[in-house]
Amino acid sequence: MSDNITETSQTVAAGQLRALIERIERLEEEKTTITDDIGEVYKEAGGTGFDVKAIRTIVAMRRKDPAKREEEQSILDLYMAALGMV
Repeated sequence: MSDNITETSQTVAAGQLRALIERIERLEEEKTTITDDIGEVYKEAGGTGFDVKAIRTIVAMRRKDPAKREEEQSILDLYMAALGMV
């Protein structure tokens, strides 16, 4: 009977593992599709005359916490001033 329980446990664990892996694979496919869609929007922005690099920078900045963004900007301003760039 112990072998039966062990075999059942292994079957259940294998099923759970398979389900998790399949979920990850589906999400990876969705991620690829979303990444492609985002790339298309950037291409559209560039085709309309917008600076894509600037848009990417703004998107990254908007993702950050405002306080963290301000701190990074202050450090950047300080370094630029030290180098005579402003």
